[in-house]
Amino acid sequence: MTLGIALAATNADNYIDAIVAQARTAHEVGVESVWFGQRLDYDSPALAAIVGREVPGLQVGTSAIPVLGRHPLLVSAAAQTAQAATHGRYHLGLALGSTLVGDSFGIPFDRPIARLREFLTALRQLFDTGTADFHGDLLTTTPTLPTALPGAHPRPPILVAAMGPQALRVTAELADGILPYLAGPKTLSSHIIPTLTRTSTTTPRVVAFVPAVVTANIEATRAQALETLSFYERVPSYRRVLDQEGVRHAADLALIGDEETIAAGIHRYREAGATEVVLTTTNLSTPEDELRTWSLAAQL
Repeated sequence: MTLGIALAATNADNYIDAIVAQARTAHEVGVESVWFGQRLDYDSPALAAIVGREVPGLQVGTSAIPVLGRHPLLVSAAAQTAQAATHGRYHLGLALGSTLVGDSFGIPFDRPIARLREFLTALRQLFDTGTADFHGDLLTTTPTLPTALPGAHPRPPILVAAMGPQALRVTAELADGILPYLAGPKTLSSHIIPTLTRTSTTTPRVVAFVPAVVTANIEATRAQALETLSFYERVPSYRRVLDQEGVRHAADLALIGDEETIAAGIHRYREAGATEVVLTTTNLSTPEDELRTWSLAAQL
């Protein structure tokens, strides 16, 4: 099992420069992979391409680009650009989206499972054949020019932030694995992974994203986690997995404490079936604690 970290910068004069500096530091302490969320102020495949190019040897991934408001042709081009720039070290993470995403683009968040299926079907055609001839109810993908980018081989692995039963079944059929977040060990082992593996014909990747901070300032860090992660408690997909795990707050799933505490928590995810773990929100405490958390990820 590999361990990675999710990077985010605060109070940066230049966000890209700050992330590249973070990635270099993480790589120097031995971290194998870094991941970037998709926001509205930067493009995550472009950021991954820059980081992977600036820090040779580091695996880079996006977690996750909502398919709502995007087209398979554009995502394919962005992912292939990142894959070629990093010489095969890019991992494409996708998500269904939400009403918040739909509101940002001015489009309705409806039929998310159908959209995911059509998006993945068209994207796989583009990756596997260099073109597509897909006509769905929600998407049409018929490029008039070749879509295969020289150097973008092998194709980027496709991972989906799927946690509900229908999304898991589509992902098992059309993608390479999942990116569950705030899905605790019990939920992974009892609900998510059984649904995924029943449909998949291969061994899927399960890249669990877990909030974690190595720190001696446990109470202050937990208070910060309660505030920072409370947003997810109002999102139905996250509320569902929190309820399945039997916790009230998203922060209840944050691993906060010394190295032994965090290592034991990570081990529980491994026993639950996670093939990889990515530590997130490692900046909830001090910069020194964040570096301590990255160092533990490298050691484990």
